[in-house]
Amino acid sequence: MDAINQHILKCLQSNARQTNAAIGRQVGISSPAVAERIKKMEDAGVILAYQTAVSPFEVGYQLKAIITLRAFMGMLKPFLEKVKTYNEVINCYRITGNENIVMEVVLKNQKHLETFIDQLIVYGESKTQIVLSQVVKNNEIKPVR
Repeated sequence: MDAINQHILKCLQSNARQTNAAIGRQVGISSPAVAERIKKMEDAGVILAYQTAVSPFEVGYQLKAIITLRAFMGMLKPFLEKVKTYNEVINCYRITGNENIVMEVVLKNQKHLETFIDQLIVYGESKTQIVLSQVVKNNEIKPVR
């Protein structure tokens, strides 16, 4: 990964909707050269996707929470399949440590949170933290040197 590709990635991570011409002006290469480099990074799996970030609060959710789960014996694999069906879960990670799972969830209200936690009880012991604010948002991923 050369310096030009790193600069292109920085541009895309700050605003993926910029034109190749705009990126080219910032990086110092032509629009077709930017397009070619982006295509190569997509093909190589460096660039995984282009996504739209949606504010959960603007579409009706009032709570965001981080929930950890320590799965009961024999319940981890069933939970790993079930979690994919929960609309509340926006991110889920399998982790090391005392808990097996950490989830980022969005919920309509406290009652919705209670109902969601009740669904988790059959899979394991959960701990819930309500998110008050986001301190770092979609921080740029810089290539390892």
